[in-house]
Amino acid sequence: MNLEDRVAVVTGGASGLGFAVAQRLAAQGATVIITDIDQAAGSQASKQLDATFVAHDVADETSWQNLCQVVRQKFGPLNVLVNNAGVVAKAEAADPEHQSLAEWHRLFAVNSDGVFLGCKTAIGAMREAGGGAIINVSSVAALLATPFGTAYGATKAVVAHLTRTVAQYCAREKLDVRCNSIHPGDIRTPLWDQWATGLATERGVTFEAIVAEFEGMIPTGRMTTPEDIAASVAFLASDEARQINGAQIVVDGGFVSCNTYALTTSGGPLDPHRSFPASDGVSLVHPPSGDTSGKEPAR
Repeated sequence: MNLEDRVAVVTGGASGLGFAVAQRLAAQGATVIITDIDQAAGSQASKQLDATFVAHDVADETSWQNLCQVVRQKFGPLNVLVNNAGVVAKAEAADPEHQSLAEWHRLFAVNSDGVFLGCKTAIGAMREAGGGAIINVSSVAALLATPFGTAYGATKAVVAHLTRTVAQYCAREKLDVRCNSIHPGDIRTPLWDQWATGLATERGVTFEAIVAEFEGMIPTGRMTTPEDIAASVAFLASDEARQINGAQIVVDGGFVSCNTYALTTSGGPLDPHRSFPASDGVSLVHPPSGDTSGKEPAR
């Protein structure tokens, strides 16, 4: 996948998933600009990547306009935008009965408003470029009910819907601008490891036990890595994906599509090798023992 002569912006590119995406795009030949609100981390990351860093608040429209101006003046028209920046919920009640409005607004400002502003800005910039690709990072939380993370799931569902709307609008306008969304499952990042360490302490088990529990719920038997997502983003940014538009690309090891895997494996209520019937009072709606519904989404 050759991305030479492409100018790509990756928001939230100073660390974690955004850094991996920026690294992959640069390796494929793109000129990469990473943005973040963390200026120290962004400056350090840009040196590691040999990329350009621009301090940028995705929730501020003026910040988007300034970013676009800098990109145009220094590198030319924008070809690829990866709307990656996002925040997760704070450690507080996040069910629909107790979710605070302040936290709801905080998550929407970054996760939804930020993606909307990115798409709005990129459409105009890509008119000038004669086309382009927008990749919005959503989540499997957009595809499932998330009563344990009400606001987070809702913000990611907005991203999925906005993606299809932008794709159809650009097609109608004959802009040759494709827009697709990526839906990661739990990703092994430092942020996830930090959360899992806290969960292990809370349960009185080892960190390795938490990792094994999550891997046991994934059909491929392993968690998604930032590099897995980065590879999918690079593909969607390339000409090889020229007929993929308005799509939801799920990268989760089969967790969503094979959604009864955890129930049919290792003694689950639908395990065909179980020595007792599945109708033993275990609900097929709620998770079996080892319930992780209190977890905070990692992406």
